[in-house]
Amino acid sequence: MLIRVDSGSSLPLYDQIASGIRRAIADGEVGRGERLPAAKELAASLDVNMHTVLKAYGMLREEGIIEVRRGRGVTVIDQPADRAALAESARRLVADARRAGLTTAEIVDLVEAHATD
Repeated sequence: MLIRVDSGSSLPLYDQIASGIRRAIADGEVGRGERLPAAKELAASLDVNMHTVLKAYGMLREEGIIEVRRGRGVTVIDQPADRAALAESARRLVADARRAGLTTAEIVDLVEAHATD
């Protein structure tokens, strides 16, 4: 499972980590029943604080995507629900934007402008 974080991003590191894990699960890199790395191990590989990873894991646990059990680790128990629907919406957005003559940079700007709403 490859997760990247950007310390210069406006998105908090724990959100970036949670998003990376959701993406890995949705893309089939990690399946139901598989274990995720221990928080300490993942934190070391991403060069972030262990508590940042624990916060990301907490978010995913609250969403019902992972199960955290002391001594047994972190296990994937479900898929992120709306990934396919979001991907289809993104494809429609890009197609509509292209028909309107927008460049890739303009599409990205448009999305980023609404990401803070």
